[in-house]
Parts: sequence; structure tokens; C-alpha cells
Amino acid sequence: MLTVPVEHKKYCIEDFKPFLENPIRVHLSPQVKKSIKESHRIFIELQKKKIKIYGVNTGFGKLSQVSIDKKDQIQLQLNLIRSHAAGVGKPIDFGLVRIIMFLKLLTYAKGVSGIRQDVADKIVEFLNHDILPVIPRKGSVGASGDLAPMAHMALALIGEGEVHFQDRIIPSLLALKEIGLAPLQLHPKEGLSLINGTQVSTAFAVKALSEAQNLFLTADIIGALSVEASLSSRNVFRASIHKLKDHNGQQLVAKNIWNLLKNSEIVASHINCEKVQDPYSIRCIPHIHGASRESYQNSKKIIEHEINSVSDNPLILPDGSVHGSGHFHAEYVAQAMDNLAIAMSEMGAISERRINYFMKDIEPSIPPFVVSQPGIESGCMIVHVTAAALASENKTLAHPASVDSISTSAGQEDIVSMAPWAGRKALKILENVTYILAAELLVAARATTLFHRKLNPGVGTKPVLDLVNKYIKIQNGDHSYSKDLEVIAELIRSGKIVKAVLKNVKIS
Repeated sequence: MLTVPVEHKKYCIEDFKPFLENPIRVHLSPQVKKSIKESHRIFIELQKKKIKIYGVNTGFGKLSQVSIDKKDQIQLQLNLIRSHAAGVGKPIDFGLVRIIMFLKLLTYAKGVSGIRQDVADKIVEFLNHDILPVIPRKGSVGASGDLAPMAHMALALIGEGEVHFQDRIIPSLLALKEIGLAPLQLHPKEGLSLINGTQVSTAFAVKALSEAQNLFLTADIIGALSVEASLSSRNVFRASIHKLKDHNGQQLVAKNIWNLLKNSEIVASHINCEKVQDPYSIRCIPHIHGASRESYQNSKKIIEHEINSVSDNPLILPDGSVHGSGHFHAEYVAQAMDNLAIAMSEMGAISERRINYFMKDIEPSIPPFVVSQPGIESGCMIVHVTAAALASENKTLAHPASVDSISTSAGQEDIVSMAPWAGRKALKILENVTYILAAELLVAARATTLFHRKLNPGVGTKPVLDLVNKYIKIQNGDHSYSKDLEVIAELIRSGKIVKAVLKNVKIS
């Protein structure tokens, strides 16, 4: 089992991929332990001074003007967790739960939360035994922390929630008893610190960015296959043309398409045709794929900044002062995910348009709907309709969540980010784009296999065709395409398409 240290370093999106795939072991570095202990020492000194500290000796939100006696301060933390565990809906994927818990440890590692090391150690124990809190995915507005979902995580830590453990959903207390661990006993500030943060929003963003990275390369590959199969021009992807636009993403995509189509006999077969221009969905691949790539890079930069930031409140600074701020507000995450959603929706939109291009006859060799007997056979007609349905769904999902807000906590929390919804809908768009690309690959592979069989594909498209033909049977005649689409979608998700191509061609 892989062990990932919690230490004072910069983390990137790629560092979290193992958490999505398998159980992980973690440990706190000596420097992190020292930071946590020193922060707690300062917090204890502040308590002795009897100064007002939000959520320690005051109520929460609109109730922050209510003073809390020392004898009630531990009960205050328990009540907070119990009352805030009000999420609904299906549980968050367990790979994401691992990321949520690790992100919480990264905030604690900064040494400004004032909690005991026992709190961080309990999260470490849960991760190391792969005891994963059951966290409903709905209920956070992405400000004051992802309160409801994080409260469900905290509820499991104190032995009152449910967890996924050894392929079962069971009470947290039972899982802890089975391995001989005790539940966490909360002290002042610790319940608040567990729920005050953007960790759920950021985890959604980490997964979305991880999936998007694979889809960008896949889209270039499938786009190149469509260029080839539709007898479109390779010349529009020449580097000398795209150097005239000062966009790195555009230049990179044009280079990818050019390299993927190297040595294609299909491309060479129509080099002297009389067609002047191909549709935008073909010749503007570098412009649209490239713009989406650059939006992705901007979103990735923002989320990596969030990963490496403190997300807690109030803050116990090393100089002995305590400060309340809005570090739990996930506006950065919300806007980054909205931008990614728009970028990925466009990737699906141009893919759907390329599919549409194949639905008409493409002279001189591809009949309508990519079938040998149009009329008797419907071919890929409804494959396109499915892609069109998903592309249209994405247009609605791409409406920004971050431009919305709704006042909560009796007006105290009067502008919120909606970051969790921004992340969840970005993931929905990514799922739809995966299926749209699967549909495009199916159509382009059929066109090549059935109507260009005497010509060799390019160095980058041949491995894809070989892979597809290994998993599905492309043949004349109508049949149900649903299973074909699922198989190809899984080839996309698994990264097998990209890996097959990278053995022959360098793309990036």
C-alpha cells in the first residue's frame, strides 16, 4: 500500500490520483507534528487569557454574540457536529472521501488551527485502515466551510456516524471496535475546525481536473481520427499557420493532430481533391481544443493554490494572536470549476458537431449515417442523437454556479460560493463528454474500418483503431450500439487509448 507523507511542501493535482484508486497510508512528518503541537500550545495560552474566540466561547454564525460558559464548551463542539450533519443524497465516492480527509490534514499541517495532534492522528488512523466516513453529497453552499458534508466526516471520527469499512456500510463505532481504536473525544474548537474548510469542494475539483487531463489528450486523438476518416485536410494543422496565433494551447493541439496523422494513406488519398475548406468542427480543432486546454491550466493553477492554502477559521497565528477571516469561502474553487465546466462543455460540443458531419454523405466514399445501405439501415443515426442529447445537457450544466448565491445563517453568511455544486456539475459534464467522445470514436472507427479498409491510417490513429477492433466488432448491418459505447467509454476512462497512442507518437 502506498504511503503518502503529510509534510511542509507544495502538493499538485497529480499527487492525489492514488487516493482515487486505492487505499492509502499516510503519516505526519516530524515538522508537521511540531507545527500542530505549537499551535495548540498557543491556543491553550489564549484560553487562559479568557479572550473571546469565535466558536470556542461563543455560539456560531448569527449566534456568535452568545457567550458560552467553560463547562459547556465541549458540549458546544458535540452539538455543532451533530446539528450540522444534515446532508442528503447519495454518498460521496470513497476515493473522494480519502482526498477530503487528506486535504484536512494539509490545513492542520500549517499549524494555525489550534487543535490537538489527537485530531490529526485520528484522521490518519481512519485513512490508514481505510475507514471512510459516509458523506452525503448535497448540503453545502461552499462557504463557512463545506459544513454539512464535513460534519458527517467529523461524526464518523467521534464514533457517531456511518463508515465504509471492509466492503460494508456500518456504524463508525463498530468499525473502530473491530480494529481496537477509540473514537475521537472533541475538545474546544476542534469540532469547528473539522467542518470549517473547503475540503469537499476542493476534492470535487481535484477529481474533475484529474479526469479532464486524460480527456484533452483523448479528444485530440479522436479528433485526428475524425479528420482522417472524413477525408478532411491535414494541411490546416501545419505549425507555420498556428504560429500566427499567440496561443500556446492552439499551437500544441495543431502539432498533436499533425503528428497523429503522419504517414496516413487515407489523408494522402485525397490530397489533390477540389474541396476548399472543411467545417469549423474540423479545421478549428486547435482553436477550440486549445482554448479549453488553457482554461483547464488556469483552473488547475487555482485549485493547486487552494490545496496548499489554509482553510479554517478562526486562525491561531504563531505570534499568539487569534483572527477570524473567510478562509473557508470557496469562491476560488467555484469559479475555477465553472471555467472548467465551460471548457469541457465546448470539448463535447465540437465532438458532437464532428459526429454530425458524418451523418451526411461525405464524398466520395462515406454514405449517410456511415452505413452501406442507407434507408434499410439507420446506422449511427441515433448514436449521434445520444451525443446530441448529452451535448445539450452540458449546455445547461455549464451555467456558472458561482454567479449564484443564497443567504444563510439568518443573514450572517450572506454571500456564498456554491462551489460544491460547481464541482459536482463539472463532473457530470466530464461524464457526458466521455460518452460523446466514445460516440465520435465509434463513428470514425466505423467509417475507417468499413470504407477506407484498403488504406493505412496514420501512425497515431492506427493504434486506436486496432484497440477498438480488439474490444468491439465493427461490421456492416444494424445492431444495438449501447454496449459498444460503454466499452469505448471505459477505454477512454482507463487511459488505454492515450497509452496505445503514446507508444507510437509523442503528443502532449
